Amino acid sequence: MGVVHLDAGVVIGLLDANDAHHSSAHRAIADVLRDGHGLAMAASAFAECLVGPYRRGKASVLVVHNLIERLPITVVSLDAETASTAARVRAQHVGLRLPDALVIATAVHHAAERLITTDRKWPTASTMKIKLLIEQI
Repeated sequence: MGVVHLDAGVVIGLLDANDAHHSSAHRAIADVLRDGHGLAMAASAFAECLVGPYRRGKASVLVVHNLIERLPITVVSLDAETASTAARVRAQHVGLRLPDALVIATAVHHAAERLITTDRKWPTASTMKIKLLIEQI
């Protein structure tokens, strides 16, 4: 089976029962695991997931780390080739933020089967000229 990459909003939604994406994130991750796929996320997305918990305290940070280990989600480091792809995609699509371009480029460079996001403002994969299925939940 393949690997499915997650954007930060999916993990944040999964962790917060009050988040608008909680149910869809739970369903999407359950489907991925049921189908035997692995989970991964860009280190930059992992950092996004930790910002709020660091504001709330150590216990909240531990919840995120425990989730990443328990599922498990592989956190993928940034390398020069991925950074270059992210910069190209960002330069070509002015409305796309660099953190999002990093997530997309990481999924592309690590041959993800698909990328799941809660962000509805991203350009399509064909518009970005990348070979990746982007699933918006």
